[in-house]
Amino acid sequence: MKLLRVGTAGAERPALLDRDGTLRDLSGIVPDIDGDLLADASALARVREAADAPGVLPALDPAGLRVGPPLGRIGKIVCIGLNYHDHAAETGAAVPDEPILFFKAPDTVVGPEDTVLVPRGSRKTDWEVELAVVIGRTARYLSSAEEGLAHVAGYATAHDVSEREFQIERGGTWDKGKNCETFNPLGPWFVTADEVDDPQALPLRLWVNGELKQNGTTADQIFPVGEVVRYLSHFMTLYPGDVINTGTPAGVAMGQPEPKPYLKAGDVVELEVEGLGRQRQELKGA
Repeated sequence: MKLLRVGTAGAERPALLDRDGTLRDLSGIVPDIDGDLLADASALARVREAADAPGVLPALDPAGLRVGPPLGRIGKIVCIGLNYHDHAAETGAAVPDEPILFFKAPDTVVGPEDTVLVPRGSRKTDWEVELAVVIGRTARYLSSAEEGLAHVAGYATAHDVSEREFQIERGGTWDKGKNCETFNPLGPWFVTADEVDDPQALPLRLWVNGELKQNGTTADQIFPVGEVVRYLSHFMTLYPGDVINTGTPAGVAMGQPEPKPYLKAGDVVELEVEGLGRQRQELKGA
């Protein structure tokens, strides 16, 4: 299923994109798309039954209707740094022996076409297309990558916007360059895991002002999805509705020759993970 949330910011309602591409209202079936829904097999079954039954779900007119983040009430966003061989190479970093972890606050999440704000004083705002993994079952001390995949509810396209000076040159952890407002556009859809045959075979692409900048594949990940979930479960409990941003392929501004083409107000970024939908953001000053 392709699930999404539509409406004004803070007042989104649950919806579904059916097999014919028609937008359907789910608000009569479930209150929201969130961890509670993902953890409730009977509620998900009701959504599937309604999706397959003609005429049960009212159609919505998408014209002028904002698409919000596809997941509400996110618990935590765990991010994996330097998780692609080609991205590590372009930045001159050694391939890590274990996953590099940092966090994004849930309040950085915005819709896939919402404005992204360049922070005040920023000189190095950068782009990163990523595969987002959404947890569907509580994960603690998992023993295998296969178990890790079994705890995944589905996937989404994520934009891990980053301010490199804040991240790298201002001391402390990476988090200060990752948590500026609007720095995690998510969606348009949450795609359930049964529709993704192999999360390690997904092309990712990103364009800036129409120019292709990133063109990679999740096959290049250093730590694949199942292993990332297993690994994280030994350091923290993962709950339904938690999100993992799994890293970005080569092609970021930081990895390009001087003068590096960092983002500025007026730029337009478009990105996609194949099968998970496309985003478009215009940048403005904060």
